[in-house]
Amino acid sequence: METVQHQPEVRGRIVVGVDGSESSKAALRWAARLAPVVGDEIEAILAWEYPTNFGWAAGGIPEDWRPDVDAAQALNAVLDDVFGDQRPSGLTVSTREGHAAAVLLEASRDAAMLIVGSRGHGGFASLLLGSVSTVCAEHGHCPVLVVHAT
Repeated sequence: METVQHQPEVRGRIVVGVDGSESSKAALRWAARLAPVVGDEIEAILAWEYPTNFGWAAGGIPEDWRPDVDAAQALNAVLDDVFGDQRPSGLTVSTREGHAAAVLLEASRDAAMLIVGSRGHGGFASLLLGSVSTVCAEHGHCPVLVVHAT
């Protein structure tokens, strides 16, 4: 008779890309559903970056503009919208400077799963996924779930 060896349970962090879209809100909901099975932690990440043409206009960057603060407020607003005051246990939030795909790919290096929202149909019916979700699906360092808004 053959002996079956069981591998130890591997649990970890679920990374969720959040941008305020309905599909990223759906990604957060899926992370909360999958957390008991996949990981003990959910990390919601909102990536931000300065617009490439910012500063070229008259006046440049306003001295009092804090995109990191704006991003944190936007992320908390999305979490409030999705979970209200019943946020999942083990939920952490972070805002990170950089292009969303690069930030999420880096975060996926030590994650059990990466969940991102898809882009809806844009001007072309064949574009079912946005550029960030496409890059994450192709280059993620862990399993990637792309969620459509429902």
